[in-house]
Amino acid sequence: MDKNQFWIDIYERSLGLDSSLISYWKEFSSIDSWQFWFVVLLLITPLFILYFAIDRTKMFEILFFGLSVHMLWTYVDIVLGSSTLFVHQYFIIPILPFAFSITSSVLPVGFMLVYQYCLNHNKNFYIYTILLSAVFSFGFLSLERLMGLVDFNRGMNEIYVFLLDLGVVYLSYWLTIFIKKLGVSN
Repeated sequence: MDKNQFWIDIYERSLGLDSSLISYWKEFSSIDSWQFWFVVLLLITPLFILYFAIDRTKMFEILFFGLSVHMLWTYVDIVLGSSTLFVHQYFIIPILPFAFSITSSVLPVGFMLVYQYCLNHNKNFYIYTILLSAVFSFGFLSLERLMGLVDFNRGMNEIYVFLLDLGVVYLSYWLTIFIKKLGVSN
C-alpha cells in the first residue's frame, strides 16, 4: 500500500468512526439523557464557583496555572482516549474531547483553588495537591466508574490517573513559577 492509499484508508475509517460516535451520542449521551446533564453540570458548576472564589489580586497568575492544568490534562486525555486506555463514555458533543468537562473545569478549578489557598496561606502546595489528586482519582473517578461514566482498559486504573494528575499539576506549577520569575524585574 502506498502513502496515498494509506491516507484514503485513514480518511474512510475516520469518517466511519465519526459516524459511529455521533450515532452513539444521539442514542446514549444526548440532551435527553441524565448523563448529558451531569456532564454539563460538571462543566458549569466549578466555573461558577471559581467566579466567586478567585482572588482577583492574583487572578492572572491563578488563571495561568489553571490554563496550564487544562491544556496539559486535555493533551493527556486525548492520548488516553485515543488509545482507549481511559475513556469517558458520556460527553457534551462528539467533536470536543470526551473529558471536556473534567479537563476544562473540574480539574483546573479544583487545582486553581488549591493553588490560591496555598499561595495566600503559605501552605505546602505539593502536599495539598497530593490530597486533592487522591480525592479526584480515588474518590470522584471511582464514583464516575461506578456510575458507568468512564471505562478503563488494558490495565489502566485509578492509581495511574492519580500519578498522571500529579505529573500534570506539578508541571503546571513549575511552569507558573518559571513564568513568574521571567516577569520579575531586577
